Amino acid sequence: MDYGKYKYKLEISEKQKKKKQSQIIVKEVKLRPKIDKNDLNTKKKQIEKFLNSGYKVKITVMFRGREIVHKEIGMDILKKLMEELSDKFTLELEPKAEGYNIITIFAPVSK
Repeated sequence: MDYGKYKYKLEISEKQKKKKQSQIIVKEVKLRPKIDKNDLNTKKKQIEKFLNSGYKVKITVMFRGREIVHKEIGMDILKKLMEELSDKFTLELEPKAEGYNIITIFAPVSK
């Protein structure tokens, strides 16, 4: 058996496997607890666009300084987004606090 030919066929099969793979891309949307209604609507439309395109969306509510005392404001923002977008996503990661951030991940609804 010709080793060069064997090596060539291995390379070709590896390339074919890579073509069939799909990468999971996570888009991130950052919010602040003092966000206005109109700004939140703009961010919501952006999230909808990402979910419709098939991307996962990581939503981060960032706190600065003493804002961290009022984590419930950030949780309310996330709950409001969850209610409005409930038909477009599946919740992959429950909202959880990590330092000065609250993070959650949405994935598109599988068809």
